[in-house]
Amino acid sequence: MSTVIDQPVEARLVAAAPRMASIPATLHYDRSDPFAVRMSFPAPATLEGVEVCWTFARELLTAGLHEPEGHGDVRVRPYGYDRTVLEFHAPEGTAVVHVRSGEIRQFLEATSELVPAGLEHLQLDLDHDLAELIRDAC
Repeated sequence: MSTVIDQPVEARLVAAAPRMASIPATLHYDRSDPFAVRMSFPAPATLEGVEVCWTFARELLTAGLHEPEGHGDVRVRPYGYDRTVLEFHAPEGTAVVHVRSGEIRQFLEATSELVPAGLEHLQLDLDHDLAELIRDAC
């Protein structure tokens, strides 16, 4: 069984122009980091011309499908019938994208099959991680 899920999604960048540009993005989930998801945008879709990747809680993405969630760098909220808004806040500015809620639900279902919500802690090897921290500190 694979321990990683990569799902391409179509994101629509919200800008001042009346028509939102469609940009490719990918949602990532890795069983070795069971509490987190990542959303990456390829270099051509970013202002800096380099791939940008945001990491945030899987729980934030799940909750944001139903009501506004997040107070930090990443915020998620439902929008209309089948859209979810993701806001990414950085010192350089804020990027706001719309993603189809169905695509997010499909991704979250796949992550839950890999690691059920509430059982993420079973994927962690705290003794191994602590040993590596101690080794690195010496």
